[in-house]
Amino acid sequence: MSTTRPSPRRSTAHRALRRLPLRIAAALTVLVCLFPVYWMMSTALKPSRDIQSYDPRLIPQEWTLDHFRRAVGADGFGLFWRNSILVTLSAVLLALLVALGAAYAVARLRWRGRRQFMLAVFIAQMAPWESLIIPVYIISRDTGMLDRLPTLTLVYFMITLPFTVVVLRGFIAGIPPELEEAAQVDGCTRLGAFRRVAFPLLAPGLMATSLFGFITAWNEFTYANFLIIKQQDSRTLPVWLSSFQSTFGTDWGATMAAATLFALPALIVFLVLQRHVTSGLASGGVKG
Repeated sequence: MSTTRPSPRRSTAHRALRRLPLRIAAALTVLVCLFPVYWMMSTALKPSRDIQSYDPRLIPQEWTLDHFRRAVGADGFGLFWRNSILVTLSAVLLALLVALGAAYAVARLRWRGRRQFMLAVFIAQMAPWESLIIPVYIISRDTGMLDRLPTLTLVYFMITLPFTVVVLRGFIAGIPPELEEAAQVDGCTRLGAFRRVAFPLLAPGLMATSLFGFITAWNEFTYANFLIIKQQDSRTLPVWLSSFQSTFGTDWGATMAAATLFALPALIVFLVLQRHVTSGLASGGVKG
């Protein structure tokens, strides 16, 4: 008795047909997510009369860079860029340094209270940071830390630290400890074995957590608006975006141009680190 097998061409067409709804759903998701970004960039390039028109067009008929010139020429543009970069990079580096030691201690060492420590980290990660604005404000006021960039750095460090610990802990747990033990047999100390053997393997996890921390700190507005009140020179870019709104209305062209410039660093960082982000998050989430 012979059985008829489906031809490879028919099987391929059948699989493509089954995946068609998934591809349509993926295309719609991308469209919904990218359309606001496209509208922001197109508005930044439209003349003011087209922005205020009652008949908006998806594709601008005319293009202009006047809004970008007005945004770059606004007061404090360079200063606020410097503040944002300084605060963001400091918070990310500090979070990586502290989280790396904490994640290694949880993944490799056995000590009393380890499970309770990780439970506290998960609780801190789930807590809505907006609910802590008033306590953080009171602490900053009583300690004389209002209107200072180090305060924002510590707040962003506090926000990004739990996620960084969780991801790096899972990634370190996925590295066989026998590799470090072999290095210790050859004469390395525990710290030397970690630095020479395990640390190079953590690159995807470090890049994934760095990207998350950078985007979180770079886009944060609430704390920057409430903790920097009097010192205008200590404000960051998200607060600077609100300067294009006045009692006479909002300059939407300059606002969209400034928002486009504001989004460029995060986009560049993502494009540079995108190869390592997926593997880093997957390894940190399923191992350990």
